[in-house]
Amino acid sequence: MRSLKGKRVLITGGAGFIGSHLAEVVLKEGAAELFIVDNFFVGKEENLAAIKENKNVVVFKEDACDLNSMEAIIRRGNIQVVYNLATMALIYSFFNPHTACMLNVRLMDTLLNLLRGEKFETLIHVSSSEAYGAALYAPMDEGHPLNPTTPYAAGKAAADLMLKSFYNLYNHDTVIVRPFNNYGPRQNIEGPLAGIIPLTVRRILAGEKPVIEGDGSQTRDYIYVADTVRGLIAAYNNENIRGETINLGSGAERRISDIVKKICEHLGYAGPVEHTPARQADVKRLCASTKKAESLLHFSPEISFENGLAKTLNWYMGKKR
Repeated sequence: MRSLKGKRVLITGGAGFIGSHLAEVVLKEGAAELFIVDNFFVGKEENLAAIKENKNVVVFKEDACDLNSMEAIIRRGNIQVVYNLATMALIYSFFNPHTACMLNVRLMDTLLNLLRGEKFETLIHVSSSEAYGAALYAPMDEGHPLNPTTPYAAGKAAADLMLKSFYNLYNHDTVIVRPFNNYGPRQNIEGPLAGIIPLTVRRILAGEKPVIEGDGSQTRDYIYVADTVRGLIAAYNNENIRGETINLGSGAERRISDIVKKICEHLGYAGPVEHTPARQADVKRLCASTKKAESLLHFSPEISFENGLAKTLNWYMGKKR
């Protein structure tokens, strides 16, 4: 086992939802320095409130795809470990499909150039269950075919394949982690890019009807953000998993209609739910196999969906007061 203690770490997308939670834990693990690169398209400075005064944290408002900028930042920080969480939200790919897709490819191209040039040592790449597309079987293990249905997912799948091919050639110290559906405090609640949980909260608190796209029978596998972060830390700590791809999920399917119902109950909303046409290219079913994470990382989620959802909803309600 190795440790982040004393390491110099960079997180792309570090001001985002998952990235900001990871940043806090990386510091708690004893990292010597933490560099954050974020273009603040969705990431927010307020997400970094708990660590912004830490003298060991340096934040750059930069495009993580830019090779020259990233090389300069990595050289300045003498970075050893990179966690790649930068991306565009899934829903963004419905508005700007080409950019959403190619950002993942360009970003991976930049990181692979720097990794091959020995500018840093270890890359923990955060992919997405969306790369699998809808489940052909469940639970979905890491051998499930990649069948992306959206430009966002296609970009994620392409980046994964790029990284895997470079590992095959050069045996770099890399791991691909595929989280399933994350939720928790700080998940974006604003604008058209909000996911189903924050979107439902936003509409109810604004006196509007919750919305379900389609009949609500589509399923997702939800994992609380703190559990995902534990898995990402474990992916670095175990140095015997280089080259592996590992799911992070709960192994439980939850219908979108049931999730919206639970949110309504928690917020005391008893009104109607509006149904709109199903979203084009929406994944019908997601459910993770957790066996590999349990075997290689000794990882399983600690936060139940019920407890995690309560924590999340209470956080949003506190923000609105």
